[in-house]
Amino acid sequence: MYLNPKHPFYSVNDYYRELFGEKIIKLAIDGGFTCPNRDGRLSDRGCIFCSGKGSGDFAGKRSLSVTRQYLEMKEKMAKKWGYGKYIMYFQAYTNTYAPIERLTELYEEAASLPDVWGISIATRPDCITMEIADYLCELSQKTYICVELGLQTSDENTARLINRCYKNDVYVKALKMLNDRNIDTVTHIILGLPGEDFRTMLDSVSFAVNSGTKGLKLQLLHIIKGTELCAMYEKKPFRIFTPEEYTDTIVSLIERIPPHIVIHRITGDGKKDTLLEPWWSLDKRRVLNSIAKEFVKRSSFQGSKLTQ
Repeated sequence: MYLNPKHPFYSVNDYYRELFGEKIIKLAIDGGFTCPNRDGRLSDRGCIFCSGKGSGDFAGKRSLSVTRQYLEMKEKMAKKWGYGKYIMYFQAYTNTYAPIERLTELYEEAASLPDVWGISIATRPDCITMEIADYLCELSQKTYICVELGLQTSDENTARLINRCYKNDVYVKALKMLNDRNIDTVTHIILGLPGEDFRTMLDSVSFAVNSGTKGLKLQLLHIIKGTELCAMYEKKPFRIFTPEEYTDTIVSLIERIPPHIVIHRITGDGKKDTLLEPWWSLDKRRVLNSIAKEFVKRSSFQGSKLTQ
C-alpha cells in the first residue's frame, strides 16, 4: 500500500471515513473511574507521568452524567468541527476498572445517545478480563467498539521506572482476548521516556505491532506539573526532545510501521497551565506541519523503510 507523499500515513480520519463513510468526531468524557495503580490495589502512586485527572485533562466533568457530558462536549466541539456523528471516548483513568454491571450501565447509556456511532475505551491491559471481553464483544454487535490499551513502553526496565505495574505478557494476553472477539484495538506508546533512545522506542512500536494491535497512538512525553515525573525532572533534568529531534523520530518510526496499522496520534495535547515541558509542543499546528514537511522532504511514507 503506497500512500501519497502529501498524505503519508494511514490516519484515524482515513480509517473512520472508510468505516463510517464520513468524518467522525470524538468526544472525550470522564466515566468516574479510578485506577488500580492509584487506589492501592497495585500502588497508590499511579504511573509517574499521569496527571491528577488520570490523563483525562480534556475530558468532560466527572460530576456529570454521561448524557450531560455528551451534550456539553458536543457543543464545545461544534465550535471547531460543527455537528456530526460521534464516538464517545471514555478517556480519564482506567475505564474497565469496575464491576460489569457498572460498565454496562455507562456504555449502554453512551451507545443510546443520538448520533453516537461508537464507543472508545481507554484502559489498562490488566483490567481486561474474559468477562469484560465477552461483554464488549456482545456490545460490538450493536455499536462500534474500540479499546485503547496503555502499553507506553515494551522495555521492562522503563516500565518499572514509570511504575506501570504490569508485565508485557499481560498486554499480549489482553490484546489477544480483544482480537479474538474482533474488537478494534489501539496501543498507546509514549515517545521520549527517560533513558529511552530511538531503538527502544522502535522496539516498543514493533512489539505492539507484532502482538497484533490494529492501531497506534504515538504520544510525545509531556512533563505535567504535580506529577512524580515532574519532581524527577526538576531534581535531575533528563534529556527531552527538541522539535527537530521529535520530527525526525516520529517520521522515522512511521516509516517502519506496516501500512495497515492505523495511526491515531503522532504528537499529543497538553494544557498550558499544567505543562512544564516540552513547551514547544503547545504549538500543535507547527509540530504537525513540520512532520508533514519532513515526509515530503524524504519522499517517504508509512512502511517505506520496512524492507530496508
